[in-house]
Amino acid sequence: MPKLGMAPIRRRQLIDAAIMSIHDHGLQDATVSKIAARAGVSAGIVHHYFKDKDDLLFETMRHLLEDLRQAAVARLAKARTPVERVHAIIDACLADEQFAPEVMAAWLALYGQAKHSPRLLRILRVYARRLRSDLANALKPMVGAERVKTVAEGTVAMIDGLWLQYALHGGPDDPKVPRTLTRDYVDSQIALNRA
Repeated sequence: MPKLGMAPIRRRQLIDAAIMSIHDHGLQDATVSKIAARAGVSAGIVHHYFKDKDDLLFETMRHLLEDLRQAAVARLAKARTPVERVHAIIDACLADEQFAPEVMAAWLALYGQAKHSPRLLRILRVYARRLRSDLANALKPMVGAERVKTVAEGTVAMIDGLWLQYALHGGPDDPKVPRTLTRDYVDSQIALNRA
């Protein structure tokens, strides 16, 4: 019988093992047995905490999104101006830890799997709506109501496009580069409003 209070620790251990197994073996070959072995537990323990591999993948994506949300919240708490708020969101989405090889492998696999999983697709859509909404709220005072949707969408395209480009090619040599490129895009859009 598991110890009281062990569930969150064990679930996190299994999610971390899933991320590493996806990195090491790819999504299809990251079996429950391999994930269990990576975590140093039996496959039965995995099934005690997760219904099946799809449930574990769903919780893994929730974990990655929660890490991203917490990083954004921490940065936003320090932001004092609308520009700093936008930069905080960009910096969270393109943070160094988002370019860790195992994190990139997990995101790529889970994005690909979302096409076949309504649960994964739903959680990705929630993330996308939240990102657009957060950017629009921060951008609106600087670009106005008529342009906010377009500039927010362009910023999302920069974030997702740059991240994907680097994820497919092994990560940036300098993680500051994609953040700077995206910040420059936003700053140029803000400058258009002032012109």
